[in-house]
Amino acid sequence: MNGIVGRVKAINISKEKGVIKESIPEGVFQEEHGLVGDAHAGKWHRQVSLLAQESIDKMTEIGIEGLCSGKFAENLTTKGIILHELPVGTKVKIGESFHEVTQIGKECHTGCAIKAQVGQCIMPKEGIFTRVLKTGKIRVGDTIEIID
Repeated sequence: MNGIVGRVKAINISKEKGVIKESIPEGVFQEEHGLVGDAHAGKWHRQVSLLAQESIDKMTEIGIEGLCSGKFAENLTTKGIILHELPVGTKVKIGESFHEVTQIGKECHTGCAIKAQVGQCIMPKEGIFTRVLKTGKIRVGDTIEIID
């Protein structure tokens, strides 16, 4: 499983929780914090959220329109890797930063803007979360490499 397995398709940020994020060209992912400036960042196990474009495509295939990066409140939209199959504890290098997978999926909170607008959400089953082990910049197009 080691090696380059995916790419960063989008980097998404929001100043408050529960809203659709805006895409940015690059972000600083700070050790034990997450994406600098993002409402979900902080000293906890879900510092960075990731969702694969392949998962978003599943929602599009069942007829849900207007889905784009950040629609599911993910910090990183990825391509070329099935994220939810990575075991908790997996170390990954994303751009200049290093992360550890801490959780697969989550429950949507009450009043989730994404579920209200889209009708359902793929994040609870296929989104993953990481904590940042080493600070670094991530840019759109950067590689995602499984370390172990």
